[in-house]
Amino acid sequence: MKSPSPFFLLISAFIYLSSPAAATPFLCATKETPTCQSLVGYIPPNRTTYASIKSLFTVKSIRSLYSANNLPPFTSPLASIPAGATVRVPIPCACVGSSGSSSGRPIYYVKLGDGLDFIARNIFSGFVTYQEIAAANNISNPNLIEVGERLLIPLPCSCDAVDGTPTVHYAYLVAAGNSLASISEEFGVQQDSLLQINGIKDPKDLIAGQVLDVPLRACSSSISNSSLDRNLRVANGSYVLTAKNCVRCSCSSKSWQLDCQPTQGLSNSSCPVAKCGNLFLGNTSASACETSTCAYNGYTASNILASLTNQSTCNGTNGLGPVPSQDNGSALRMKVIGLNGTLLVVLQIALVTFGLLWSGIR
Repeated sequence: MKSPSPFFLLISAFIYLSSPAAATPFLCATKETPTCQSLVGYIPPNRTTYASIKSLFTVKSIRSLYSANNLPPFTSPLASIPAGATVRVPIPCACVGSSGSSSGRPIYYVKLGDGLDFIARNIFSGFVTYQEIAAANNISNPNLIEVGERLLIPLPCSCDAVDGTPTVHYAYLVAAGNSLASISEEFGVQQDSLLQINGIKDPKDLIAGQVLDVPLRACSSSISNSSLDRNLRVANGSYVLTAKNCVRCSCSSKSWQLDCQPTQGLSNSSCPVAKCGNLFLGNTSASACETSTCAYNGYTASNILASLTNQSTCNGTNGLGPVPSQDNGSALRMKVIGLNGTLLVVLQIALVTFGLLWSGIR
């Protein structure tokens, strides 16, 4: 164990006393989805690589780091990231009580010269406070930590839906010059939602360095509750690899429906084929009245689940709905035939009347 000098203890005590109080935790009161995937907007102070960020945040798969940033899955782990660039880091989130924090990771090992406040501010950019690290690791004296000691870093997160809409919560570090209006415009989030979720009464109270919970709208899906990825949420402008890397699902703000396609060459084993009748997963067929898509329903230990979804325009709606039955189609044809018959009778009467009038004139 390190033996700090009295001078070091005095300086450390001053730092801790002058540090801000623990940040307001992200609200996470949901019972339906107590665990989920959240995001942290990490800004590296120095030039770095994706491999380094993966190691720092203990990200299990580097491809999940790529997908969160909408990068090709074969991006090099050593690709350079400039200082000051924002990298979205996926973290596993767990709701405990009424707040959320990262579950099981990141894990940080104390190095020579580290202090909890230094780790919180400089290593993890202020997304967490030294008090929160101490509480998460049952450290009674923040001044006494050992080199090599294993620390769980409790990053803020949430799994709550917002206004009944599936949401990916994004921990955003407020920069100098930011305003609630600019953040709202950048992420397409209502200002009222930002105020309410973050407990901010006045937009002018926003300060640089504050960690803001930004709720990113996620695409709706037809994933079954029995699927192993039933809590899958994908925000606009990103994608995820699921079903053991056999399926890639992306989110588009045009339809706000999850678009899932089979992958090629990403899985370490052969992927099961998912079909809906004659359609393969992600394929679409169109007719005069409807568009049918083979949609992703999730996966089990050995299968990829899919079902046919239909978008109909024959019934006057543009939303997803059932395909009109054969009886409805027959009734529709009968109405058209009836209308054509009526027009024919009217035309015949008009011709007879015209003939009689013409004869009278002559």
